[in-house]
Amino acid sequence: MNGFEWAQMYPMIPEAFLALSAMVLLVSGTFPAVVRSGLIPVLGILAAFTSCIFILGMDWGLAGGGGETTFFVLDSFAAIVKLMLLVGVMASLAISTGYLRLENLREPEYTALILLAAAGMMIMVSASNLLILYMGIELQALSLYILAAFYRDSPRSAEAGIKYFVLGALSSGLLLYGCSLIYGVSGTLDFAGIGTYTDQNPGDLLLLTGLVFLIAGLAFKISVVPFHMWTPDVYDGAPTPVTAYFSIVPKLAAIALLARVLFDPFAAVEDQWRPILWFLSASSMILASFAALRQDNLKRLLAYSSIGNMGYALLGITAGSVTGLGTALFYVLIYMVMTAGTFGCVLALRRDEREITDIPDLAGLSRTNPYMAWALALLMFSLAGIPPLAGFFGKLLVFQAAIAEGMIVLAVIGVLTSVVAAYYYLRVIKVMFFDAPKDPLDPSPEFARRAVVLVSVLFVLFFLIKPAPVLEMTDMASDTFFYEAANDG
Repeated sequence: MNGFEWAQMYPMIPEAFLALSAMVLLVSGTFPAVVRSGLIPVLGILAAFTSCIFILGMDWGLAGGGGETTFFVLDSFAAIVKLMLLVGVMASLAISTGYLRLENLREPEYTALILLAAAGMMIMVSASNLLILYMGIELQALSLYILAAFYRDSPRSAEAGIKYFVLGALSSGLLLYGCSLIYGVSGTLDFAGIGTYTDQNPGDLLLLTGLVFLIAGLAFKISVVPFHMWTPDVYDGAPTPVTAYFSIVPKLAAIALLARVLFDPFAAVEDQWRPILWFLSASSMILASFAALRQDNLKRLLAYSSIGNMGYALLGITAGSVTGLGTALFYVLIYMVMTAGTFGCVLALRRDEREITDIPDLAGLSRTNPYMAWALALLMFSLAGIPPLAGFFGKLLVFQAAIAEGMIVLAVIGVLTSVVAAYYYLRVIKVMFFDAPKDPLDPSPEFARRAVVLVSVLFVLFFLIKPAPVLEMTDMASDTFFYEAANDG
């Protein structure tokens, strides 16, 4: 790294602030008065909000290649995705506060790990170097391993953490092996240098082998088939707010990193990686839609739902166009909002001071808690893609992007699996509205959680009125990789 200057650290200010905030909150946990005040998650939300302010106030097009420094990028794509990530972090912390208090879990450690994982994800999104990419992934992964096993008195939580760690270590090995092959043939870790080598040697077998391993490692992070096996068990065993965090935030970071890797250094071999993504997308949509049909646990159902939804998001990336990438980001953003609201409802499902996550336990919820039932029903309808809710437009746009690039078969698979998936979403609604009611739920007065649910419901319900700002934001992010295509358009 010749001629390194501290000015090159400028794009990393938000990540550095998040990491510093996490350490401060961790130290504050040694003061009982601070812990008893319940302010730790609030301070975590404030730290994430402050990082948003830093990003909004920074130059998204620094001198030197559209925001690119020696190893880090701050372009419109990275900035917008980071803002989306931080909003997801704030939502995750907001819906978890009541659960942490009721289950007597340590808030300082939880909040610090959430922020450290977020810092790792932000590094992933801005990486322009394979080594920085790996460091960001590992910072995120190590934090998430601990969070999965955070409920130390629960054998299921410990099992979830172990499974996630073992399979995560395998994915890290695949990723590192791919990076080593790419470095070995190209002689550089920087994306720019790798891109130059790829342009000149698109048929290099070792380079393509490294790319396959790299995609496999990243596919694990978004839990697409056949790298999905950890998802149902980890989602089920981890504490519910941790499961919510897994669903809301890391998937966006991994999708964004996959897009940066494929559309930047490996754009010249699109014909090689597109069939791989085609398979990952199709198999994820098919397996998730049928595997979820037999699930009686809401968390496991949402795990398979996340697998299927990442398959839909990959439709946009597989299209390999500016519109396709924009719709992929658009779809993941809508999925984040719907999932945040859904888990906000799930975290409120307690009876006799015990968490309930089995679908039969929701019987008759519309008569005992109508507001909760209607909120969850609207979110289920949106996840199923029922018009005119936001989830319908997310699926519509990714299908259109796939068809525009000639991927008719993949789009048809997406439509058919959406029909199958609608069954298990509608089943939850049927249980809430048509089955005989059980005992009422415990009251759940947490304002922050209810606010997140309300915002999510309003977003999916009234998205049709003014969708343009969201579409323009995701389109602006996708233009980063397609300057020529965007100018031609």
